[in-house]
Amino acid sequence: MVKRLLGLLGWLGVALVFTAIAVKNLRPEWGWWYGLAIAGLVCVLVYVLSQWREIVRDFSGRHARYGSLAVASILVVLGILAAINYLAERHNKRWDLTAASQYTLSEQSRKVVQGLTKPVRVTVFARTEDFDRFRARLDEYGYLSKQLQIEYIDPVKRPSMAERLKENALGTVVFEYDGRVQRVTSEQEQDLTNGLIKVLQNKEPKIYFVQGHGERDIAGTAADGYGGIVGELKSDNFATEAIVLLQQDIPADASVVVLAGPKSDLLPPETAKLQAYLAKGGKLLVLVDPPQNAEAAPLTNLISFLKNWSVDVGTNAVLDPLSQLRGTQADVPVAAQYPFHAITNTFRLLTAYPYSRSVKPVDNPPAGRTVTTFIQSGRNSWAESDLRTLTTKGEATPDFEGGDIQGPISLAVAVAAPPEGATPPPADGQPPDTNPSKPETRLVVVGDSDFAANNVAGMGGNRDMFLNMVNWLAQQENLISVRPRNPEDRRVSMTAGQDRMIFWFTIVILPGLIFLAGIQTWWRRR
Repeated sequence: MVKRLLGLLGWLGVALVFTAIAVKNLRPEWGWWYGLAIAGLVCVLVYVLSQWREIVRDFSGRHARYGSLAVASILVVLGILAAINYLAERHNKRWDLTAASQYTLSEQSRKVVQGLTKPVRVTVFARTEDFDRFRARLDEYGYLSKQLQIEYIDPVKRPSMAERLKENALGTVVFEYDGRVQRVTSEQEQDLTNGLIKVLQNKEPKIYFVQGHGERDIAGTAADGYGGIVGELKSDNFATEAIVLLQQDIPADASVVVLAGPKSDLLPPETAKLQAYLAKGGKLLVLVDPPQNAEAAPLTNLISFLKNWSVDVGTNAVLDPLSQLRGTQADVPVAAQYPFHAITNTFRLLTAYPYSRSVKPVDNPPAGRTVTTFIQSGRNSWAESDLRTLTTKGEATPDFEGGDIQGPISLAVAVAAPPEGATPPPADGQPPDTNPSKPETRLVVVGDSDFAANNVAGMGGNRDMFLNMVNWLAQQENLISVRPRNPEDRRVSMTAGQDRMIFWFTIVILPGLIFLAGIQTWWRRR
């Protein structure tokens, strides 16, 4: 009787060990798997000790050699499995075969997580049955950095933890870093990454959009409005506000000032305020469109101000006949390759710039000022100077002897310079100071403002290009990246006729052909 009970104890121990392994892999938040494993190993050990005589007898017999070989083989297999499990526990490798890579973290998320230098505690408050919904995404974050400590808590079962963070809402992800707390009520990658960015940053950078000259409406939901891109800025932890330069000075908390598509010229007092702002290490983004027609008043003061900052704005419109091959018109030049700059260092997406003008660095900029083209059109493009014919007849033919410029055409320029009173640039032969947090005047000029409008921002990489410009201006180079893409809607929509065709082919025609082939085979063998 005792021997039978000991045998059952051995089987119970094996069952407990395998149950502990299953719980650890499927429900690691259930901490009692460790106790199950210990209990199982104890049961197996008691069984082995109770059978020591039989074990000694078996190994002393003439079959001991074969038994030893079998045991050795089992140990080798177990060692291989243990090694595979060890490597799999510490190295994660997945293959995402979806068209939009919707199960792979974006470049932005990877850069933020891999850049962590201090621990970030992530606590998920949800029902136990909902943990997998969050784990599917958060595990990808955890694989990238050991600094990310993720814990899943059911507030119904562990109310003390919910009380510590004063969190009662189910489906909430709480980020804790350096005494700061940020809450997210979504498992989507964009929301999780934005929550992580917000808790890492100690402040919310402020962006001021200049108004009063027919600029883009930052709250507009129409096709030409900027409501969409402003929402993206807020997702990137930027605060936005409108400013009228004739009524107020540029506030001290301005991280970036944006002048988006002015239709009338700035007045001298306004350009003077921008000049003073840049001289003190300010950051300015200027998006300037071509004249709408040949009679449009030129933006003389603005263009002169930009030229003083080593940026030459052309009076032309950039055309690219090959853009038509990409699904757009000739007056929508498309950029596919980008000159090297921090804004476009890892950028590989197409961007489009409807009705844009040339913007290029001036020859021989002042010492200490870096002026770089970072967007340019294709080789087959040109800058059309005959705006009267283009805007009235919609026709244009390149005339390089008459003032047109052969492509590729510079569409965007970035300027970096030390502010007034700063340490002078290093002498020749000395390494430059690459400290990204050092105060620096930065200016970005783009010959188009349509690319960030509601109806165009979603085209290719336009959204990411605009946000990367702003992050570079704000000296947040670690946030320059390609952001998460929305999953594509890959449903197939069919007309009633197509639906009937598929029905007849799959239900009647194809089975009928197979049936007839079977009858023919049977008839031949008959």
